[in-house]
Amino acid sequence: MFKTLNDFDFNGKTVFVRADLNVPAKNGEITDTTRIDRFIPTLKEIASAGGKVVIASHFGRPKGQKNPEFSMAFLAPALEKVSGLKITFIDDCIGENRDNAIRNMKNGEVILLENLRFYEGEEANDREFAESLAHGIDIYINDAFSTAHRAHASTEGMAHLLPRGAGRLMQEELQALDKALGNPVHPAVALVGGSKVSTKLDLLGNLVKKVDYLLIGGGMAHTFLAAQGIPMGEGSLVEPDMIDTAKNILANAGSCKIVLPTDLVWADAFAEGQEAHTADVHDLPAGKPLLDIGEKSVAAFAEVIRNAKTLIWNGPVGAFEIKPFNKATNEIAKVVVEQTKAGALTSVAGGGDTVSALKKAGAEPELTYVSAAGGAFLEWMEGKSLPGVAILEK
Repeated sequence: MFKTLNDFDFNGKTVFVRADLNVPAKNGEITDTTRIDRFIPTLKEIASAGGKVVIASHFGRPKGQKNPEFSMAFLAPALEKVSGLKITFIDDCIGENRDNAIRNMKNGEVILLENLRFYEGEEANDREFAESLAHGIDIYINDAFSTAHRAHASTEGMAHLLPRGAGRLMQEELQALDKALGNPVHPAVALVGGSKVSTKLDLLGNLVKKVDYLLIGGGMAHTFLAAQGIPMGEGSLVEPDMIDTAKNILANAGSCKIVLPTDLVWADAFAEGQEAHTADVHDLPAGKPLLDIGEKSVAAFAEVIRNAKTLIWNGPVGAFEIKPFNKATNEIAKVVVEQTKAGALTSVAGGGDTVSALKKAGAEPELTYVSAAGGAFLEWMEGKSLPGVAILEK
């Protein structure tokens, strides 16, 4: 188990909070404030308890060099706007200026440090850099689950040096994922989509050991259908070198029932406004792009979800970016929302495309939990130990 904000007296203490403020931005304007919004509860709680809050994050990939293009200065006003707190930006994350600013802080004040990745020591998890980050700090709080799969100085290294705990967002993520995969209420279902088996091989191998049903959609279903001997044709997204792997997963699923599409949607081209046609998987047209799962498949997936107690979802089941090939993903999302609202289902989803698809469907706020993390969410689903979590649990 790990400590949370409940386990600390922050009054008069200097608190280093590792956030993930690596927000999407264009020309200095933030295009999605989700990561800021989700960090605010931790920030406000520590500040209101009299803590001196030192916020640290990375932004972009400056590759260990100080680069104005990746400065985090523009994030201070955004944090101020959402939190209602005054945020003072410090133009470095280590060194004399930073140390002086920390020394002069009063209870409840907040500073935002410059980009951690301006130093090579961050990604290298350099001990000396971690010690510089920890200088003058009393308590370490990690609220960046989305970076917890990386053993960097600010996510793992400095946590060895200080009393440590999880922020509210980190706590929410870990508790939601434990409900979904660590200790799920059965029947438990995993819905996995996306285009490639190769990118989700470890994920699928772990899920068949944890859930009762594995629903596979998206392009990766084409490879599994091919593994069953169904001719998929040139319009499919079959990965020929993954067919044996898919056969192996199907053969070793044990008590987990793998459900594949029985009909697919095709069109003359992958483009907006194309007419959608549906065909049985045994009667697919040659050379036509396969862009969604069909109504019979949606009905079969929906039936499994309606009988489930827990659902973990990663990946849309079709080319959701373009109408009408978002239809199956949207219809499944409706069923998930209905069951969640009725209190019959704990629903947890994550991964970049999954979040985008759920937002487009208007379903994101209605699920039990939607993870803002990408790589960390996937690695957790794969059963891997995340360094930033493991150190909190020590």
